[in-house]
Amino acid sequence: MVDYFYQGGPVMYPLLFCSLLSLTIIVERGLFWIREKRRRDKKRLDAFMDMIARNDLEGAKDLAENTTDCVMRVMVCGTVHREFSLRDALQMSADEEIARMRKYLPVLDTMITLSPLLGILGTVVGIIYSFNMLGTVGVEHPRMITAGIGQALITTAFGLIIAIFSLIPYNYFLSKIEKTSLEIEQYGTSLEIIFEKNRNGEGRQE
Repeated sequence: MVDYFYQGGPVMYPLLFCSLLSLTIIVERGLFWIREKRRRDKKRLDAFMDMIARNDLEGAKDLAENTTDCVMRVMVCGTVHREFSLRDALQMSADEEIARMRKYLPVLDTMITLSPLLGILGTVVGIIYSFNMLGTVGVEHPRMITAGIGQALITTAFGLIIAIFSLIPYNYFLSKIEKTSLEIEQYGTSLEIIFEKNRNGEGRQE
């Protein structure tokens, strides 16, 4: 592997940087989602929604105190600011949670795009080298000519490998974000409906 690296020429160094950066982000985001999974508490969230439905706001507040569930945090924000703008509060809190989930993903996306391009750059450099050698030494020294072709193929392969093995976890992380966003939206809509029902119920009692 080390021999292939040196045979790939100078373009292999930025490719190495891309691979290390991608690996770091993938590991960090993987650990992030493991922590998020452990912090989720759907039973507590459903109990919180039931208390809101019964108009037990104090009980809901006590239940949600120090919560680590990202969906419940959004619901708590909406509940606290319900008198001003429930929908805007939910949206603001949801945007903060989504931004936290998307952290570093734009960088990973850039690495997925950049790595094959660097591989192509290495291909072009290798072919240029081969043609220069062909014009300098002729066909009498084929080994010097094929060295440039080998360099071209190695950089292309490494660029594609980095992109492929980064794309799979990238799409997985995006799917996790989409799933959580949908859950936040569903609970947020339920919260709006609950408060609307509670207000209408209080109005009829008056």
